Amino acid sequence: MATIETDEHKALRSAVAALGKRHGRTYDREALWSEAGKLGYLGVNLPEAYGGGGGGITELSLVLEELGAAGCPLLMMVVSPAICGTVIARFGTAEQKQHWLPGLADGTRTMAFGITEPDAGSNSHRITTTAHRDGTDWILTGRKVFVSGVDIADATLIVGRTEDARTGSLKPCLFIVPRDTPGFERRPIDMELHAAEKQFELTLDDVRLPADALVGDEDAGLLQLFAGLNPERVMTAAFAIGMGRHALARAVEYARDRQVWETPIGAHQAIAHPLAQAHIELELARLMTQKAAHLYDAGDDTGAGEAANMAKYAAGEACVKAVDQAVHTLGGNGLTREYGLAQLITAARVARIAPVSREMILNYVSHQTLGLPKSY
Repeated sequence: MATIETDEHKALRSAVAALGKRHGRTYDREALWSEAGKLGYLGVNLPEAYGGGGGGITELSLVLEELGAAGCPLLMMVVSPAICGTVIARFGTAEQKQHWLPGLADGTRTMAFGITEPDAGSNSHRITTTAHRDGTDWILTGRKVFVSGVDIADATLIVGRTEDARTGSLKPCLFIVPRDTPGFERRPIDMELHAAEKQFELTLDDVRLPADALVGDEDAGLLQLFAGLNPERVMTAAFAIGMGRHALARAVEYARDRQVWETPIGAHQAIAHPLAQAHIELELARLMTQKAAHLYDAGDDTGAGEAANMAKYAAGEACVKAVDQAVHTLGGNGLTREYGLAQLITAARVARIAPVSREMILNYVSHQTLGLPKSY
């Protein structure tokens, strides 16, 4: 696996960085999303046959990281092209691909993703949203929480569970639920986090769906689910790295210019060394993110699962530290609206919590990688 980016990847970074710079941290989400779609950045990972760029999560994560570094990250990139687009491209029917992928690629259509439930937390095996057949239709019942962007999405890809006719056990399945489907209700969650994309609680009250709402094979179970969750972790890592780079760049600029006793504060090791450390940790997280993306694009789902979890962990930790040090470098100015860093204090914590907590990642690594016994 190459650790040095290709010329094409460098060119992609440069072009996306220029787009991000034009929009800046006071960006209009709809305008940026539309322009990024027209330029082909939103669908860079989707098949060329459906209007995408023919690349992979490697390229899509570069796009999100560079937009984040410019102060204008697009959270729905994690969800719409990365999770939903990937799942449909890999497992959808020909009709589903034709119906959804061109719009997801050019940004004219978006899709949300619903997996988290009030009582299940990070345990996907405890999902209680169920689906059963009624003739040729499906009936979905359940609740979801912390679903991003439902109000701006044309549909939501819902993770439900169906009964295995052979064993009687429940297995996960994925369903496309259009926004205005009867019985599909949403309620905004009042968040302290101020973001362009709102969070919602969903209620599915005997939602009736046609047979073709099911994505992929009814018996594929976890294979299809993790086809979307591994890209989600890679993209969350890219989101965190971009945010950390943005905060660090603001702090470095300030440390170069701010003078006390006729000396820039960046000349003092108490300021310079923590910023250098933050840069190193962001770069290390980026390397793991690149590894995870390459493994996923190469079709190594098992290897990608381990690396994606590690990348998400490393990026979340590096992001929080970078933002904290950036705010500390600016002192009181770090808490003002003028510099825009204070709002990142809360946003950076998201990378530690979602889509899976750092503790659950440590559980994964201790069990799956190190072979240690479970405590649960």
